[in-house]
Amino acid sequence: MMIFSNIIAIAQRELQGYFASPLAYIVAAVFWFISGLFFVEILIGNQGIIQQIALSERTGGNIGSIDVATEFLSSFLAILGSSSLLIVPILSMGLYAEERKGGTLELLATSPITNWAVALGKLLAVVMLFSFMILPVLIYEAIAFSAAEPSLPLAVPLIAHLGLILLIASLLSWGMFISSLTNSTIVAAILTFGLVLLLWIMEFIANSFSGSIRELLLYLSLIESYGNLVQGIVNISDFILFFSYIFLGIFLTAQSIDSLRLNRK
Repeated sequence: MMIFSNIIAIAQRELQGYFASPLAYIVAAVFWFISGLFFVEILIGNQGIIQQIALSERTGGNIGSIDVATEFLSSFLAILGSSSLLIVPILSMGLYAEERKGGTLELLATSPITNWAVALGKLLAVVMLFSFMILPVLIYEAIAFSAAEPSLPLAVPLIAHLGLILLIASLLSWGMFISSLTNSTIVAAILTFGLVLLLWIMEFIANSFSGSIRELLLYLSLIESYGNLVQGIVNISDFILFFSYIFLGIFLTAQSIDSLRLNRK
């Protein structure tokens, strides 16, 4: 119970810090602007889904049984997932680097609060911040889906957005670990961007191999697991993969801070 209270206290402190900083508002505003642009473009833009269907109908093309809502959800969530290349480095770069730079990391390292509790609290806070950022997106998605015919089952977008949050949480946990290694937010952001990019293209790298190596890399691909959830495909292995990434990121972060504690001793 004490550990849980410590985690919540740290998460609250981190969230207060985010909302007191202009960076969080700038990142959120840019995210909302970009997601809004893609929302409109994918749905009703000149090359959007609705325009493509209308064009096919006018030219007598065979559009088959296209599910506009499902097609839109897959395309839009793919864009939101791609935004992790920029969002994750910015959100995670200061999780520990700022504390190192300000000299407060040593206080955390020598405090009675466990390193696991600190890492969990920080990760919880930044994941909650991202969850707040996607709330407006959910609102205009709901408005669009309300006009869909046939209607989209509620479970489909819920599972898809759960996949988005798990993807971001997995990447943020590793960004947090990288942030714990340096006192430079710029260095942390650059290294995190490189790691996220590597994980993002792992599926393409896997296709360069064959046999067991290819299968292993495909299994470790977060993007493939994310794609499954976006399409409403629920596999226990996908959840195991996401939580494994999250756990390993937290573990490495705790070990990093523990090494700092040992050095201070």
